[in-house]
Amino acid sequence: MLSNDLEKQIEAQGMPLGIVEEQIKNFKNGFPFLDIDYAAKIGDGILELSDAELQKAVDVYSEKSKDKIIVKFVPASGAASRMFKNLFGFLEKVDSNLDNDEFTKTFISEIKSFAFYEDLDDSLKKAGSSISKAIEEKKYGLIIQHLLDDEHLSYGSLPKGLLKFHKYEEGSRTPVEEHFVEGAQYGVGKDNTVRLHFTVSPEHQNRFEKKVAEVQPKMEKEFGVKFEISFSQQKKSTDTIAVDLDNKPFIEDNGEVLFRPAGHGALLENLNEIEADLVFIKNIDNVVPDRLKDTTTTYKQAIGGLLIDAQDKTFAALSQLDNKISPEVVNQAEEVFTKVIGGKLAPSYASKNLEEKAAWLKQKLNRPMRVCGMVENTGEPGGGPFWVKDADNSLSLQIGETAQLNLDDETQKSHFKSSTHFNPTDLVCGIRDYKGKSFNLMEYRDPKTGFITQKSKSGRDLKAQELPGLWNGSMADWNSIFVVVPLITFNPVKTINDLLRDVHQ
Repeated sequence: MLSNDLEKQIEAQGMPLGIVEEQIKNFKNGFPFLDIDYAAKIGDGILELSDAELQKAVDVYSEKSKDKIIVKFVPASGAASRMFKNLFGFLEKVDSNLDNDEFTKTFISEIKSFAFYEDLDDSLKKAGSSISKAIEEKKYGLIIQHLLDDEHLSYGSLPKGLLKFHKYEEGSRTPVEEHFVEGAQYGVGKDNTVRLHFTVSPEHQNRFEKKVAEVQPKMEKEFGVKFEISFSQQKKSTDTIAVDLDNKPFIEDNGEVLFRPAGHGALLENLNEIEADLVFIKNIDNVVPDRLKDTTTTYKQAIGGLLIDAQDKTFAALSQLDNKISPEVVNQAEEVFTKVIGGKLAPSYASKNLEEKAAWLKQKLNRPMRVCGMVENTGEPGGGPFWVKDADNSLSLQIGETAQLNLDDETQKSHFKSSTHFNPTDLVCGIRDYKGKSFNLMEYRDPKTGFITQKSKSGRDLKAQELPGLWNGSMADWNSIFVVVPLITFNPVKTINDLLRDVHQ
């Protein structure tokens, strides 16, 4: 039971008491592991497009996307501070010898390659120095301070989306600007409009709006399209309660109960409010310079075309099931489920009568749909594609994170190790049903696929809980099509030195 004081604090957070009690129960009982049947492979759960199939999908998209409302949904609330973890660590060292710090040594030796070089040099010049002078005098900490500190460039506290990533002759671009360019290349929809939606932190929204106001007129003129920009923030009501190691609410020194952001799964609420026919989802930092954008554009159009084609066939099958139930109509719906969507029938399906088969297929087909790009697993973190057993013993394609898997079980561990691909947050979603009505996406997630992690606050240990991940547990009951995309389409920036990789130069 929660005390009256705790109940008042929870209500002030905008959260129903029942949800918090459920979260505490999850801390006590843990989350069940994902029941993997086996890893999806090329030819069994993962499509690999031939050149002809790729072009066909692109052609479908080019023909049909112009009349659709398309939104590019970009999670952009992540702070860049983690990118600079090594540089912050260098500032704390008494010894500033670069020979003892390979990361910082690389950063300093390649500093002219960064898109923010001129800004950083100007900042140092205003203080009576310069980058070259500071290097000559071995004042490496001074350079890093001017990059990170709030009174200078403040890169240590800005979001990733507002850092300068790429150099061009006409000037450097931030990830926000690169998403504008990408949007113009594959996100032009109804009314010749590119619709970009950024999820941002409250403290950074004004900065994003200022950057958009600066960029939008130039981009509209350059590409001859209209841009429609919107923002949303992760809702406080999606935060999860933190508990101590005894699973009791974690009370801070000021007497307040601690709530924490619940990971990217909390963005399902934001996605649920988007009004669109197609929604492309891609992280803010996964962008490349113009010279490498063609492949990304082609495959984004291709996965969009695959989704449109699959929706058209699914919607036709559902409409026929509404009008008449006959062996021919049911067989056609069954073929859409198994061949177009790639689903697997439940063992009990064969023994059902015609009406039962129709009802089962309608329930399976009338769901949100997504096409997810899959890249070859090269050791990067990411969710793997698996065939997972559903409650009715049918199999569905899902993306499973490592934390969801029971790696102490040798069979599950074997399935995990045999996985050949992972999803780099590269997907396009269909969130309207066959009658044009928006799905309530909250009804198609698996609330039992969250994560529990151990953290600390003010020197005290605590346990934190994340909601089902946006592209795994939050989309557990979606229809999913997985397709191979080239590794060059995945170029995240986890540390500042990742910007030195050729794909960001």
